Amino acid sequence: MNKRQPQINEYRVLLIEDDPMVQEVNRQFVENVTGFRVEGIAGNGVEGLKLVRDLEPDLVFLDMFMPVQDGVETLRQIRAEALPVDVIVVTAAKDLPTVKNIMQKGVFDYVIKPFKFERIAAALEQYRAYRQALHEERHITQAELDAILRSTTTGFVLDAGATLPKGLQSSTMRQVIHLLQHQRSFLTAEEVADGVGLARVTARRYLEYLVQSGSVRLDIRYGSVGRPVNRYGLLSSVDQHERS
Repeated sequence: MNKRQPQINEYRVLLIEDDPMVQEVNRQFVENVTGFRVEGIAGNGVEGLKLVRDLEPDLVFLDMFMPVQDGVETLRQIRAEALPVDVIVVTAAKDLPTVKNIMQKGVFDYVIKPFKFERIAAALEQYRAYRQALHEERHITQAELDAILRSTTTGFVLDAGATLPKGLQSSTMRQVIHLLQHQRSFLTAEEVADGVGLARVTARRYLEYLVQSGSVRLDIRYGSVGRPVNRYGLLSSVDQHERS
């Protein structure tokens, strides 16, 4: 398979998955997210490793259970050869020893089958944010690095639908977080509601959850008269602003 010049800000993805139906689902999900394109598909780890070397993709979707060579060995070889590629594991393997083993080998995300499009989209959007944050060849400050690490690890937890209380949607949560990430000051629930397109009471529910999860700081402002005003800021964004 010949390399094709990627478009600007386009990330090339290699799928390593033995099930043809899952291959097609993954391909459609990936290419339904703007800026991502499937560059190649392999049916086992041996073929996949060869395509990683030949195609030099940005990102690999890697299954664990495959014939010829499984995902654990494939990931081990990718890291042993220091191939410059990021990996998202997409697998039915959910026993904790396997999860721990894979995470220790360095993967960007771990998605358990069966999954929904929203989960894959969340992983890719988080990957895009990560790559864009690291695109410049320069030294990075501790505050900037903290923001990158917080966005990736926090995104992994918040985007897993099972972690959200009933009535909260992961897609809306990402919009709220995205809005807060691009602010250099605290916002009121009303400002968040206007920015995302929510009712104020709904925006407050998302903000209160983020405060409880430790991702957002609540700042209560008392005026000379009237009720106090609650304002909210994503910790990584606010801390970076305060240190600058």
